[in-house]
Amino acid sequence: MKGLVIKNTGSWYTVLMDDGGMLDCKIKGNFRLKGIRSTNPVAVGDRVEVDTATSYITGIEDRRNYIIRKSSNLSKQSHIIAANVDQAFLIVTVNYPQTSTTFIDRFLASAEAYRVPVVLIFNKTDLLDEDEQHYQQMMMTLYETVGYECRTVSAATGEGIDELKPLLKGKITLLSGNSGVGKSTLINRLVPGANLRTAEISDAHNTGMHTTTFSEMLKVNMQAEGEEAADGQQEISWLIDTPGIKGFGTFDMEPEEICGYFKEIFQFSKNCHFSNCTHTHEPGCAVVKAVEEHYIAASRYQSYLSMLEDKEEGKYRKAF
Repeated sequence: MKGLVIKNTGSWYTVLMDDGGMLDCKIKGNFRLKGIRSTNPVAVGDRVEVDTATSYITGIEDRRNYIIRKSSNLSKQSHIIAANVDQAFLIVTVNYPQTSTTFIDRFLASAEAYRVPVVLIFNKTDLLDEDEQHYQQMMMTLYETVGYECRTVSAATGEGIDELKPLLKGKITLLSGNSGVGKSTLINRLVPGANLRTAEISDAHNTGMHTTTFSEMLKVNMQAEGEEAADGQQEISWLIDTPGIKGFGTFDMEPEEICGYFKEIFQFSKNCHFSNCTHTHEPGCAVVKAVEEHYIAASRYQSYLSMLEDKEEGKYRKAF
């Protein structure tokens, strides 16, 4: 029987079966997803085949996409954050804690690689002073110019939350971000009754502490009780809650591909003198010229260079 993986605790997988039942399942020790060296061969969002007699997952349907990053352990393997998503909300904060542009850019590049649309959600706007508000507006202008939708919210006060709900309707949405940016608080606003645990950030280091320890899909009720969608069917919307991550190591990208995952760099690269330009030192490089003339933000270009350096240093193993 087939079903949808809605929770992963590391050793157990909760599967919502097609008949509506829930089943806690395991995988055999030698189970590996063909072509991907991963610390979690089965991910939240996967459609799977289950042997209901043994509660073993025996197969995975082909994924239409997934978000992947370098595993936090030393194995140089990958970690699949979620599979089969319609979009991702990347929760960022200008302060309390501060989300680096490098982290944002690495996430966006990985999402581009696997064709996952991203909306940047700037949280904790109620805590920002005038200078921080100005910096937030500059960041939003930068990413909107590149082509990413940006929204501002305060999960603590509820400001801007209702404006997010139409974006979720009928979709599977991944929520990701650094620890401490307020994902759990935001989900508690969007999914009444979720009652996710939250924690204060560390005052000493202005960093977040992990409160979510596993990935889970949460159903979002977008209709009032008894209300039906226009076609008579209840539209199901899902949020995927994921543990906070401190870094985002890119995985399985060739150096010549990375340019294509930065929208504005790719556009200018079409005018480079050499077709195999790395946009680092070559004469006639349209990308370097665009950076010098401020058509490409220096922070985005530095993120691109940092990802090239990852590949040159051989930090990340190929996925297969």
